[in-house]
Amino acid sequence: MPIRLLPPVVVNRIAAGEVIERPAAAVKELVENAIDAGARHIAVALHDGGRAAIAVGDDGIGMSPEELDLAVERHCTSKLPQDDLLHIATLGFRGEALPSIGAVARLRLVSRPPGAEHAWEITVEAGHKRRPQPAAHPPGTRVEVRDLFFATPARLKFLKSARAERDLAVDTVRRLAMAYPGIAFTVTGDEERVLLRLAAGDRAARLAALLGRDFAENSIAIAAERGEFRLSGLAGLPTLSRGLARDQYLVVNGRPVRDRLLAGAVRAAYQDVLARDRHPVVALFLDGPEEAIDVNVHPAKAEVRFRDAALVRGLIVGALKNALAANGQRSATTVADAALAAFRPAAAPRFAFPPSLPPRALAEAANAFLAPGPDPAPLPPAP
Repeated sequence: MPIRLLPPVVVNRIAAGEVIERPAAAVKELVENAIDAGARHIAVALHDGGRAAIAVGDDGIGMSPEELDLAVERHCTSKLPQDDLLHIATLGFRGEALPSIGAVARLRLVSRPPGAEHAWEITVEAGHKRRPQPAAHPPGTRVEVRDLFFATPARLKFLKSARAERDLAVDTVRRLAMAYPGIAFTVTGDEERVLLRLAAGDRAARLAALLGRDFAENSIAIAAERGEFRLSGLAGLPTLSRGLARDQYLVVNGRPVRDRLLAGAVRAAYQDVLARDRHPVVALFLDGPEEAIDVNVHPAKAEVRFRDAALVRGLIVGALKNALAANGQRSATTVADAALAAFRPAAAPRFAFPPSLPPRALAEAANAFLAPGPDPAPLPPAP
């Protein structure tokens, strides 16, 4: 077959297969755009787990009609002002998310910059965009995605149930919210049911809201440095563990990641104090120079690469081991409470004194109850 140039719509659909593999991936890209836009509140709405509709609204800087027209084109971005891939300070920078979503769904963007007279709207359906039109909208941006993968029906067969897809999308927002406690987040599902509501605050309040009071009370503060890297956050006690590794939150320069190097370092730090089938609960934040971290190694930006991987691994393992050793006598209060509850009688005692007995009768009854009983009968001799 002769070599030919693929049509732009096909190219975008191929890119969508790499970047947008499920509703949670679309939510991640849209929420990251809202964070990069300087939003202070981000609202996410999911219908049918995100398969029928996704809406992400923010109060960020907004876009002009010219920027809206470029935003849905491939490789158009405002996040690489110097075309420098070694100093990336934003979450999104590829310029593929919106055109990829628009290639496989019905996409609508409404945006209004501060001070503009009105908003502008643009729509893209299966890769075909229309010209921007005036619209009504407060300052900020709202992105609506409907009928995800209607243009590529085969992809729908690989999606999970609506509930499973919804939970994955909510978990994506949770991880981003953990990295940005100064932003308020709201996630709603079908029938306007609130799935997640987080007020803006500090990191301690955000971790307590996301991971619960048990984690806040049964965790160790982590603070360590090595070279130009700094590690902070909270690490759960070994007695507060999980059967799955889903409660491990790792953030690198404000970017939630699921990196094998980092996950392996956490597991190595706990290997002497935790069973192999148990996983610790951690929320770790790693900060380092941008030029020493490559965030451009995964289509969905879910993994990173370090220039000095041994240094980073040593920092994590050493910091966690030292913290665990210094708190070796502590155990989770939830475990202690459960152990004490197991020894408490579940029912009333078999013998109770009537409260109306006079003191002398009560003393005689107590003495009779505490007196030793007759010796047991001897066992018969062995045949």
